[in-house]
Order: sequence, then structure tokens, then C-alpha cells
Amino acid sequence: MSQQDSNAPLTDFILQEWDREVPPQVMVAAEDIAKRFGDHVAGIIFYGSCLRTGEIIDKVLDFYVIVDSYRAAYGGFMLAAANKILPPNVFYHEIEDEGIILRSKYAVLSVEDYSFRVSENCLNVSVWARFCQPAMLLLARDGDIRNQLASDTATAAITMLRAALPFVPRPVTSQSLWVTAFDLTYGAELRSEKEGKGTEIYLLDQARYDAAMSHILPLLGQGLTDEQHSQPAPSPKRAASLKWFFRRFNGKIVSLLRLIKASMTFDGGIDYMAWKISRHSGVEIEVTDRMRKHPVISGLGLFWSLKRKGAFK
Repeated sequence: MSQQDSNAPLTDFILQEWDREVPPQVMVAAEDIAKRFGDHVAGIIFYGSCLRTGEIIDKVLDFYVIVDSYRAAYGGFMLAAANKILPPNVFYHEIEDEGIILRSKYAVLSVEDYSFRVSENCLNVSVWARFCQPAMLLLARDGDIRNQLASDTATAAITMLRAALPFVPRPVTSQSLWVTAFDLTYGAELRSEKEGKGTEIYLLDQARYDAAMSHILPLLGQGLTDEQHSQPAPSPKRAASLKWFFRRFNGKIVSLLRLIKASMTFDGGIDYMAWKISRHSGVEIEVTDRMRKHPVISGLGLFWSLKRKGAFK
């Protein structure tokens, strides 16, 4: 049986999630962003806190734009090369709809990169950790791309939970596995989140995560008992710990490089980063005109200052 066939129940679960409606303002923003890339958009994935909470006004919508190829999408070399070397590129977008300013942050990934970055072959956790959480595919080009992206999204959850399994106390429960996985992945990036974020994420959509788990555990080589516990065979924890050491090292470096790159492609990027960090960590940041004029140099200095204050893990 192929990997895609074995993922079928979980893929169907995700496709059913994607059948839900989204607020019209989200579609307005997504459609305007899609115009920037023309016919090269395979689909747009809506995710993040606005999806989880349903709050849109005075918030920033989060999207991933999935494109056929970077060169075709950008029509030039520089942005395409940056997206290929250090994906994704991140941009800011605003549009007014019925007197309301809709603000969005969107990242760009190719179909090929998305498939790779949700897989176990990708050391960096950011994409597979993000898309094991609820998301919605919008503006899919056709049914084939919709099915492909759903299968890849199913792989994201399998990748994350398989990587976390050696660290979960026995017997394994849905909550213990998801929360352990979230905590591990948050720890493998430059995060300004407070302690307990993994539990918060799980409890916000507990029914969803528990329902998905019934499809995922068989793919991990485990089965659910009537008590919703499993007794997996022990995994080599030392090897798993070493792999997570490299994931954390990779994640910190890559996150920093992405922040620097985003300051050059993201209009108002340093203001956004300051707002985001303050919101999640409680560390207040005053952004000066000099910082806005020299975002890369200022961003590096800001990073080390915030690191000392405990804004990053």
C-alpha cells in the first residue's frame, strides 16, 4: 500500500474540514492576494489565530499561498531565489472592504516545497508543525490539487506525532501526544509564546484533535483501545533526542534568518514583529524611526535585547 493510500482516512478527514465556510472578509483578502500571482496559484491556505478564534477585525489574517513555481509566480529572479533558498517569503497585505481594513500576512511556498516540508525528510519543523493544526484550503485550482494538498497536510500531522511519540509517557493518550508534540515544535523555533501553549492549542480544538487521532494512531503502527489508550513499542529515545537537538539548532538559526529576510520583504515588518512579540510575551517594544530605516541591523540588535529579557525561548 502506498503512503498516499494509507493516509486516505486522515486525508478524507481533512477534506471534510475544508468543506466549511469561511467569513466573507477572509475570501476578499485571499482573492486579492491571489491576483498578485495570477494563474500560478494552486491554492491558498488560511490558518492561525483568526481561524481558531473567528476574530478578524483589528487582527492579522494568516495565509500560505501555494504556487506552481517561484520563478513563474514572481516573474523574476531575486524573489524567486530568496524563496527557494530560504522559504518561505513573507509579505504584508491590506485591503479595504465595506469600510473595514483587512490586514493579512502571507507566506509563499511552491507545491513541491510544501510536499517536502511536511515530510519526515525535512529537518525544519515550521511547516509540518503549523499544518497539523486546523487550516482551510481556499481557491484551490481543481480537485486534483485539492486532494494532493490534503494528502500532504495529513502527512504533516503524522510527521509531527511520530517525532513526538518517543517522549510521551505510557499509556499514550490523545492529549499527551498532541501536547508533547506542540511543546517540542514550539521549542524548536524562536517563539515568544508563554509556557503551556501546547496545552492551550490542544484544548481550544480538543474534539478535532481527538477525532484526528483515531485516524493517525494506526498510521503510527499503533491501535486505540476502548479506553483511547495505546501501548506503543518503545522507540530509541536517545536517537530521537539527538534528532530534536538538530531540529532545535536548525529552527533557531532558520527562524532568525527568516526574520531578517522578512524585514526586507514585509512592509512595516519591524512594527509587525514588535507587535507580535509584545502580544505573545508581554515584553513591550518601542519601535523608532531609525529601526524602521535600518530594519536588518536594528532587527539583529532587537533580537539579542529581547533574548536577554526572555521574550524568546
